[in-house]
Amino acid sequence: MHFDDRLATVLRLRAFGRRAATTQFRQLIDLLGERSEGGDPALETAAYLRLIALGEEIPTTERVALVAEHGWRFRNPDLVKWFGEEHPHIAAAALARAQLRPEEWVELIPSLPIRARGFLRHRGDLPPAAVRVLDHLGVADRALPRPEPVAEGEDRRAPPQPSLAPAAKDPARVLPGKEDVKALLARIEGFIHDRNAPGAAAPEEKAAPKAAPEQIDHFLFEASSEGRIEWTEEEILPMVYGTDLKKLGSGSTVEAIARRQPMRDTLVALRGAPRIEGKWIVDATPRFDPGNGRFLGYVGLFRRFGEAATEGGEQADRLRQVLHELRTPVNAMQGYAEMIQQQVIGAVPHAYRSIAATIAGDAAHVLAGLEELERLARLETDTLELEPGSSDFARILTTQVKHLQGVLQPKVARIEADLGDRTAPVALAETEAERLAWRLLATLAGSVGAGETIRIELLAQAQCLRLAAEIPAALRNSADIFAIESRSSSGVLSAGIFGIGFSLRLARAEARAAGGDLVCSGADMILSLPLCVADEPLSAPENAAG
Repeated sequence: MHFDDRLATVLRLRAFGRRAATTQFRQLIDLLGERSEGGDPALETAAYLRLIALGEEIPTTERVALVAEHGWRFRNPDLVKWFGEEHPHIAAAALARAQLRPEEWVELIPSLPIRARGFLRHRGDLPPAAVRVLDHLGVADRALPRPEPVAEGEDRRAPPQPSLAPAAKDPARVLPGKEDVKALLARIEGFIHDRNAPGAAAPEEKAAPKAAPEQIDHFLFEASSEGRIEWTEEEILPMVYGTDLKKLGSGSTVEAIARRQPMRDTLVALRGAPRIEGKWIVDATPRFDPGNGRFLGYVGLFRRFGEAATEGGEQADRLRQVLHELRTPVNAMQGYAEMIQQQVIGAVPHAYRSIAATIAGDAAHVLAGLEELERLARLETDTLELEPGSSDFARILTTQVKHLQGVLQPKVARIEADLGDRTAPVALAETEAERLAWRLLATLAGSVGAGETIRIELLAQAQCLRLAAEIPAALRNSADIFAIESRSSSGVLSAGIFGIGFSLRLARAEARAAGGDLVCSGADMILSLPLCVADEPLSAPENAAG
């Protein structure tokens, strides 16, 4: 509790001016530098947030000097990790003074940025377990080997024998004197001599060039908080390391990174090696530190955009880009409204909480509509496959008709369903089948007038399931029912923000993606779906006798 009291005392003070900010920065890293044993996580999170705020007031050079002061012993892995994600000079100074246990190094090193891992190679006092982790991650010191000492009067141009001893650690890595320059030249000559040794193959003796490597179709990646790629698979990393996602994408990409929001179906173009050059689709999710909530960057997937895509596919991709740009402000409005409604940022009057709750609900409704719009575009261009599986479509219809009967009862309307005791196995996952059935039935039921009755009939024809649903009178005289822009008259059953025609068109696209169709025939809407079992009619279940 003594640690918690001191931290709380420091946080209660406000730093006004450069000197006070510097003093508080030093106090916080002193307190956080000790291992957290029973401390208050909320206080520690507040301390890291205060460090971030103080870092905006203190120049980078001063913060480097503060961290590099003699006497620091950072024993808290969380603070070491936080420093590792700071400016490279600050990270180097902090990692040089970190004093962690072997097991803490093993857990921490993989979570550090790549540049921070490289700083650890300059330390000669790391435990063997930490060195093994660095070796496994491929973090190596790329300094030239130091040659054997050259005797006085010996020809320095002669290639010296290479030394197997590791290069001496020189933290500053500065060669100020003439003798050091000569030593460096000797090391370079030794390196060239070893490369051109008799055992090495001469240029003209090299094997015939291999066939060009196959083009890369996809790869995983991690990006820093600034949006630069820091990690991918080993063979791809040299081709994309340091690539700035903000410069690859459009304005929506820059805004998504600035707001720490996910990237979905973002079209970008890579330039460089032939294996990666071309158009790509990026899906990425932001990462946050579970301890202090600090934004760490992105983890995601690059997948190649088909060069031979049809015109419809390109139009669908452009539509997805537009939808992504529309989602960004809607997501922001929904988030802020939820913060106000839940009083995250302070007490809010009930009237304003009610307005915020309404805005959050409306935003969710808009996002659901945008999701349906994207789903239709991807289904109509064959870029989305329904989830495979199996389900009993007859049982799903029976359940949903019962729900709709209760909704229609106040209007003295009803659905007359002839479903019988049947099973109708279709090759669709349960959720996909429920979504398709409800989209069709709820859209039609929402347009049923007072006192009206519509009939539904389920039949089997050959290897096909056939559902015939009577079209309500309000829609029966439409020239094209799939083009109706009006919405359902019922306040409970909604056809969505894009109207009845859109919902039916989406149901038709889902049916076609499942191998069936949805057509208008006279006064009926007919949904057809292939049955799972060929040459087997709809049958009653075994326990349906009597």
